This record gives sequence, structure tokens and C-alpha cells, in this order.
Amino acid sequence: MHNRPKVPTMSLTRVVLSSGRSVDLTELRLTPTYGGLLEGYPCRPVNDMRIKGLLHTAERMATTTPVHLVQPRREYPDQYAGAFGPVELLPRVACVGRFSSTALDPANDPVLHRSGLTLVWFQPTPRVPSACEAEPALREIDWTTLARDYEV
Repeated sequence: MHNRPKVPTMSLTRVVLSSGRSVDLTELRLTPTYGGLLEGYPCRPVNDMRIKGLLHTAERMATTTPVHLVQPRREYPDQYAGAFGPVELLPRVACVGRFSSTALDPANDPVLHRSGLTLVWFQPTPRVPSACEAEPALREIDWTTLARDYEV
């Protein structure tokens, strides 16, 4: 039996960040932003609670990586404001994804180390982000600042 170091798992897709770095999407959870559980109407307090719940989910997914929220685009349709303020809409699909890439620290062994980051973001469709066609805000992530190296 050969004693080989673990190798990174196969990714769902690869996203190319604006910086040129390629990151692999290794786990993805897609849910409807409002999912039929909405009581009342979509407004800032409801959306903030939804985001907080997604961040909690991401923290449970990410035992070795930091979690970051990609600030969602918020729309304010011309509708009557209720007791909790104006109607505020987030994109239809809430996403939590774990990403990995090559190690940040060049001193780390490239076979034994990767960098990782778990992201929460919203997008208009349930399409898996790929290559250069991911949401622009997702592609603008500052990987070197937000990600952290870990041992495979």
C-alpha cells in the first residue's frame, strides 16, 4: 500500500476571479431566498434575518475556512411600505459555497496545503457559477485578504 498525501477533491466547477486566480467550488447549497416561509413581506429586517441564518449555515459548513458575505444587491420596488419599512427584494437564489485554491503562502507545500473560503451570496438564477460567468460581485472577491491556508 502506498502512503500518499491527500489530494484536493474534485470540484463542482472552477471560477476565475477578477484577479486571475482560479478557485474551485467544492460544495454548494442553493435555496430560494424567500422559500415560502416568508411571514409578512420582504423588507430589510426580514432580509437581514435571512442573511444571518445563511451565515450561520456557512459557519457550520466551514470548519477550516473563514466565512464571508458578498453584499447582495437590494432592490426597492415602488410598493406600499408596511410597518417594517419599504419593500426590499434580494435576488431569488441564496447560495452558500465552499471554495478552495492554491496555498496563499508560497512557503507551504503545494501538495499538502490549499487556501479556502466559504462564501454566502445571492444570484437571480439557480445556475452554478462557472469560469468567468459567475456573478460579478462573486468574481471581485479579494481572495488573498479573505481566504486562509489549511492543510489537506
